[in-house]
Amino acid sequence: MLRMEIALFLVLAFVAFFYFSAEKEHAALHRTFSLLLVCVLVHLGLDGITVYTVNNLNTVPKLLNDAVHRLFLGSMVFVIYLFYQYIAILVEEETGKPRRLDIPAKIFLAIAELCNFLLPVSYTVTEKGNYSSGYFMLVPYGAVIFYLILCAGLLLINRRQIDKKKKSVIGIALTIEFIVCILQGLNHTWLISGMGITLMTLAFYLTLENPETLRSELTEQKISMLYLKSQVNPHFLYNTIDTIRIQAQLNKDVKVAELLMRLVDFFRLSVKIDRPIVTLDDEIELLEAYTELMCYRYPDLNVSYDTDPDLGGAQVPNFILQPIVENSLIHGLKNKGYRGDVTISAKKTENDKLEISVSDTGSGFDEGKKAEIDEMLRGYAKQPPKLSGNSIGILNVQKRIKLLCGREYGLSYTENETGGVTAHILLPLKEEIE
Repeated sequence: MLRMEIALFLVLAFVAFFYFSAEKEHAALHRTFSLLLVCVLVHLGLDGITVYTVNNLNTVPKLLNDAVHRLFLGSMVFVIYLFYQYIAILVEEETGKPRRLDIPAKIFLAIAELCNFLLPVSYTVTEKGNYSSGYFMLVPYGAVIFYLILCAGLLLINRRQIDKKKKSVIGIALTIEFIVCILQGLNHTWLISGMGITLMTLAFYLTLENPETLRSELTEQKISMLYLKSQVNPHFLYNTIDTIRIQAQLNKDVKVAELLMRLVDFFRLSVKIDRPIVTLDDEIELLEAYTELMCYRYPDLNVSYDTDPDLGGAQVPNFILQPIVENSLIHGLKNKGYRGDVTISAKKTENDKLEISVSDTGSGFDEGKKAEIDEMLRGYAKQPPKLSGNSIGILNVQKRIKLLCGREYGLSYTENETGGVTAHILLPLKEEIE
C-alpha cells in the first residue's frame, strides 16, 4: 500500500512540474487548480506517512501518529473543498451566475477542520491492516461527502448551460470519487482515499488544465487582444477630418493646427498595440485628445475629469476609456443633440481596487436595453469579437479587461437617478499587472 502512495505522489509531482512550467492566464480558475495541485501533493505525502505509522502502532509514538493523522485528514478535507471551489468557479464562468454557496462551504470547512483537531483519535487493529476509526473519522469523511454533493448539485442544476466536455469531465471525476469513498467505507483497511483524489486531479489536468490547451488558449487570447486593440471606429476618423476640412475652408487659423495636433496625438497614443498595459495618466491623455476634438465638433458638449492624482501611475489596460466615452456620446447624448455632460472619475475603492467611472447626462437606456447589455457583458467569453454593431466598443473593452486583469474585474453599467447612465470599470490597483 505504501508503494501505491509513493507512485501516486511521483505521478502528481510529474504533472505539477509540467503544469507550473506552462504559460497560462492568471485567472481564478487556474490559480485554484495551482493551489489544488500543491495541496494534493502535501496530502499524498501525509497519506504515505500515515500508511506506515498506522501499521506500526507498537513502534511509532501515539502522539506522533495522532498528529500525522490529523494533518492527513485535515488536508483531505481541504483538498475536496478546493475541488468544490474549482468546479464552482468553472460553473460561474460558464453560466455567469454568482457563487452563492461559498460562505456555507467555508463555514463547514472551518467546523470540519476544528473537529478534526479536537476529537480524540482511536485505531482499529485487524489481521488485514490497521486504520483510524471512531467519530474522529466520521467528520472528515462526512465533509468529503458534503462537498461532493455540493459539486453534484452545481452540475445538475446548471447542466444545460455548461459546455458538454467540461460537464462530462466533472461528472466522471465526481463518479470516481464517490466510488472510491464507497469502497473505502466498505473496506476500511484498503486506505485508497489518495487514489480517488489523484484520479480526480488527473481528470481535470488532462482535459481542462492541460498545458498544451493553456498555451493555445493564451496564444488565442493574445491574438484577440491585438485584434481588439486595432478596432478604431473609422467613422470618428472620417467625421473629425471633415470637421477640420470645413474649419480650414472657413478660417485658416491656429485652431486648425491645434485640432490636427490633437488628432495626431490621439492616433499616436491609440495604436500602441505592443503596450497592452499603460498608466492611468497615459490613458487619460489619450482620452483628452479624443474629447477635445469631440467638444470642438459639438460646442454644447462638456467633458470633465475627477481623478485622484495619486492614481496617475496605476496600471490599466490600454485603450479602454475611449470606446466607453464614445458609447456615451453615440447612445446617450446623440438624441439630445450632443448637449450635456460627460464626467470621467477614478478612485480607490474600500477594498483597494481601482474604479473608473464614465457618467453622462444622456437619454439613458431604452426599455429592455440594460438587461440586454448586462447579459452580453456577463456572457462575454461566449461571444466572438464584433466587427460591427452598437455594442462593439463595450464588448471588446470587457474582453480585454477580463483577459488582462482576471475574470473578477470588468465593466458594468448603472442608471443615474437624474438621467443618463454610468459605466463602471473595476480594475486591480497595483504597480504592475502580470
